[in-house]
Parts: sequence; structure tokens; C-alpha cells
Amino acid sequence: MGSTIYYGSTENLEIRLIKHNRGDVKSTKARRPLIIHFFEEFNSRSEAFRREQYYKSVNGYIYLKQNKII
Repeated sequence: MGSTIYYGSTENLEIRLIKHNRGDVKSTKARRPLIIHFFEEFNSRSEAFRREQYYKSVNGYIYLKQNKII
């Protein structure tokens, strides 16, 4: 089974991870347990969302691979 990457944003990382691993999140329920490999903190939701969208793009994926984050 290959690894799958989950990108997301939240105000409380610890609680969000608990919900994912408890099976409360439909999109990740079959991929448990989730493990945090990398996270960043931002001052606003809009900054966090922009960064999330970047990581989901081709350029963001390349950045993550080149920096050995994924």
C-alpha cells in the first residue's frame, strides 16, 4: 500500500488529528492512522489557506519533494 498525503488547515492541530484518527472525518477514515510529518503556523486563516493551496499545486509538491518534507 502506497502512502497518501493529506493537506489541511485547522485552528487546533491536536484536536484535528484526534478526529481524523478516531474516524470522524469521512475523507481520511480509510487511511488511518494519520501521522504528522510537517506543519506550519500562520497568523490568519487566509495565509494558512493560501499555503495549503500552494502545497496542493505542482510547484508546491515539487518544493515539498526537493526539501525532503514528503
